[in-house]
Amino acid sequence: MSGILEVCANSYASALAAQNGGAKRVEFCDNLAEGGTTPSYGQIALAKRNLTIEIWPIIRPRGGDFLYSDMEFNLMIEDIKACGSLQCEGIVIGILNADGSIDIERCKTLIELAKPMPVAFHRAFDMSNDMEKALEDLIELGIVRVLSSGGATSAFSGMEQLAKLVKQADGRITIMPGAGINAGNIKELYAQTGATEFHASAKVFVQSKMIYKNTTAKMGSIEDEYQYELTAEDKVKELVYALEKL
Repeated sequence: MSGILEVCANSYASALAAQNGGAKRVEFCDNLAEGGTTPSYGQIALAKRNLTIEIWPIIRPRGGDFLYSDMEFNLMIEDIKACGSLQCEGIVIGILNADGSIDIERCKTLIELAKPMPVAFHRAFDMSNDMEKALEDLIELGIVRVLSSGGATSAFSGMEQLAKLVKQADGRITIMPGAGINAGNIKELYAQTGATEFHASAKVFVQSKMIYKNTTAKMGSIEDEYQYELTAEDKVKELVYALEKL
């Protein structure tokens, strides 16, 4: 295979679909609409008990920005301990200072706590004030992989910047394009960026099987609460097949 696929899996069912579709690993999360937050202990435990795919939970206590309070940082510490106890293959973090730089000290603390689990960095990187400087900081910290769209709305839009980051990384860290990747654009992303690992949710909307639907009451802010997102095995297979043909 010329490339590796990581799936952003928002549930145990999505992680299973990613495995069945041939993905190498999952960035395990909840709340895709918020960019992904830490999945429950039960979701992680079930995935580790029943699946063989690599499970890398995201350690993110809430949506929004990546500037965290002491309380939120303590939650991240406890979640990493839980991931360690469940023998996850790795974890994914991302913390920034108020000025948009990498929060080196807090990242150091989490990386040390995670050992022997390796640590990747999520798209908080795209929100940093200087991606070239941020990349060097992550390399020095020992981060193994960084997910990025090149700071753009999608990896395809950020191809030029992603190519620069891959060149700058020079094998010291893996640059993994993500955001809007599908079987139709992954070939060009591979050719133009030089990246060999890619990140996609491969999701579809699943319609509710409820017969009775109360369309007046709302549980939250999502427009249609009678559907939910799930990784589709066939979409994963399409992406894996596209990578195999590179």
